[in-house]
Formats: sequence, C-alpha cells, structure tokens
Amino acid sequence: MSDSKRNILVLALGVTLGVSIAIGHGVWAERTDEQPNGTIPLDDLRAFTEVFAKIKSDYVEAVDDKTLLEHAISGMLSNLDPHSAYLDTESYKELQVGTSGEFGGLGIEVTMENGFVKVMSPIDDTPAHKAGLKAGDLIIRLDSTPVKGLSLKDAVDIMRGKPGTDILLTVIREGEEKPLKFTLTRAIIKVKSVKSRSLEKGYAYLRITQFQSHTPENLIDAIGELKRENDGQLKGVVLDLRNNPGGVLSAAVSVSDAFLESGLIVYTEGRVKDAEMKFKATPGDVLNGAPIVVLVNAGSASASEIVAGALQDHHRAVIMGEKSFGKGSVQTIVPIGTGAAVKLTTARYYTPSGRSIQAEGINPDIPLINVKVAAADEPEFEPVKESNLTGHLDNGKKKGKEDDAAAAPQDDAAGQAGKDTKEPPLANTDYQLHEALNLLKGLAILQQRN
Repeated sequence: MSDSKRNILVLALGVTLGVSIAIGHGVWAERTDEQPNGTIPLDDLRAFTEVFAKIKSDYVEAVDDKTLLEHAISGMLSNLDPHSAYLDTESYKELQVGTSGEFGGLGIEVTMENGFVKVMSPIDDTPAHKAGLKAGDLIIRLDSTPVKGLSLKDAVDIMRGKPGTDILLTVIREGEEKPLKFTLTRAIIKVKSVKSRSLEKGYAYLRITQFQSHTPENLIDAIGELKRENDGQLKGVVLDLRNNPGGVLSAAVSVSDAFLESGLIVYTEGRVKDAEMKFKATPGDVLNGAPIVVLVNAGSASASEIVAGALQDHHRAVIMGEKSFGKGSVQTIVPIGTGAAVKLTTARYYTPSGRSIQAEGINPDIPLINVKVAAADEPEFEPVKESNLTGHLDNGKKKGKEDDAAAAPQDDAAGQAGKDTKEPPLANTDYQLHEALNLLKGLAILQQRN
C-alpha cells in the first residue's frame, strides 16, 4: 500500500461507526452556540426546573444535583436513537481504551431494542462467541435482574465485572420456543482484528473481526504473508466480515481503499457542515485485480457495511451471505465537562452510488443461508463408467507415466495415515465459506480466460 493510502487513517478520527470508537476533539465547540430557530424554549425549561425542584424536595431519598443532571442528560440522549448516549468519566475512559483491542467483559456488541438488550454480534474467540450467542438474540435477564427498564449503560455495567466471575444470560432467540440460558465467564478480551490463512493453493481467507486503528496495516501485512505462502501471487481472496460489528471509520475507508484504484468510497451527510465528508480511493490495488468474495450476515454492521457497500458499488467484489445489520449512522464523540463525553449521532453515511444503509442493510449479490452440511454415507458400489465396460474404446492417447502413477494402488498404510490426519471438509465446518471459495475459483478461471 502506498504512503497516501496509509495516511488516510488520520483523516476521520473524530467520526465513529460502532462500539469501537475513535475520539475527536474540537468538533462540538463550533456548534454549541447554534440554535435552530434562534430562541430558547423558556416554557420547556421552566417545566424542567419545576420537575428538578420537585425531585429534590419530595423524592423518597435525597439525590444530589450532579446525579440528577447526569440522569437528565443521559435520558435526553438515549431517547434520540439507540446509538446516542451520555458517557460518564468511567465509560469514556473505557471507550477510549476500546480501540486498542483489549478490554474486559464478555466479548459481545450490543444495542437496545424495545427495552431489551439486542446482540449485534459476538466477537470471535470470546466467552460470548464460545457460549453460542448469536446476532439478533434478545437478552431479557442478567442473572436475576430483568433487563426491561434498564438503560443500555446499566445493562452493560452488570455484564462487566471481574475476569473469572460468571454471569447467567437469559435469551430469546427467533425460532426457539423457550428462552435460552447461557452461563458466561467474564474475561479480558483481546481482539485480534485480522485473521488469515490459505484455503487452497493461490486462494486465501481474510477475516476482519472488528475495525480498529491498526486494522489496515494488519491487513496489508497479512496479505503480504499470504502472497509469500503462495509463490508471490494470489488468485483470489474471501474477505469474511460476518459478525463484524464495525469500529473506526478511517479503518473501514483504508480497508476499502486497499482494494480499489479510484472513486468514492463513502460519504456522510448531516445537518451541519462538519458532518459532511467524502472519502475517495487512491491508486493501487493490493491484490492487483484478483477477484474478491465478501461474506456478510446479520451481525455485519456499520464499518463492515461501508466496506461491503463500496466494493459492491464499484463491482470489485461479489457479496455473499445474509442481509447485513443496517447501521448507517455516524457517531461523534464530544468531550464535555471534567472527563465525561457525549456520543451523538451526527450524520448518515452513503455508499458510492448514493444508497443509505440505515435500517436497510447491504443486500448480498448472492443470498446464502447458514446451514450445516453432513457428509453422505459412502455408496456400497462405485458407479459404472464407460471405462468399466467390456471392450470400451480407448481415447486414442498414448498412456504416459503420469497415467500409470495415477492408476497404481495407493499404499494402505499411507492412505490410512492421510485419512487419519485429514481435516474435515470445509463444507462441513463452514458451508458459506465453502460456497464462497467455489465462486472465487469460478471468478478466477473466467478472469484467466479473458
């Protein structure tokens, strides 16, 4: 990747698209004096002060002014949309640490829906992922505490805790008749944002679990290593964004840019000028035009949808899987007071063709449900072929040494050893990835013929 591609990382650190959030300063200062109609709603403020005074004087327990004001701010923001929130000092510090890829908890990205905590996606190799939580699950109880009535912050505070301690989650899942119960052990979550491996000679697998500040550099390093493993060239890549909840916008832009030569990647529109931004690709495709298949599902959100949308609109990749989550809004982090902050939704983002993904999601080019495939029983008899028929004609070619080697019986011990060490077929372990690889091979063959 060129230096210009790497420098794009610093362009958008004030804008974020998920739970992993970059911190921007100076954004709010230019806006605080603005009033939509130039007036102050005195009647509404009078009602607020009356309620404030009534709580101070008559509530069953004494509440200090700072707590009441923080609750008022929190309520004001939480009723705007699921992603705007007030961050107290502790929450703000935890959020800042989140982009480093190491934090305490269950390893689950959540939002609120109808008063319940909804799972956006479990993070790979975390307690939530290992326990079997899925995108779309609704958490209705935390240990013995009902979720209904709790704020998202309150629910998250309960789920956090000392590593090694357990929590019981009661979950409603679509298609299940009864609530499911999961016991999770809290742990220090260390997120490795890029994972990679070779699938077959020339075909590679890249998985981005979360978009962090260093994800683009890690991706480029992984591709370099994969090229070295495959004689310096890749025929195609499967980019897995399933259950990726998003993260830093600049990382999503840089990842998209790595595969594009030119054109718009994403743009944002909001009510104020600062919320309007455009990001364009710079020359240089790290795969030199090799085909890409992108896997998405209902847990692919925000930054994942930026990448999928950009590659889809530029016809750079085929999108396979399920319809994505549909988080097309931009949050800006605004530091206020003494260590607290406001997370405020300030814009919507749009794909290069002008599509807003907010509440719509990315529709895959090839829909593919997630199914489990089991190997069929071995047939009792081999099917009869032309070569088995008595007196069949030969094909007119002289038999060579390679044909003799292929026809020779395999050593029983060697065959058995290979059978014992052979990994299970990819179709059995990950059907969607198996289908993506098959499509990738087809695309690579067509590209070579053209």
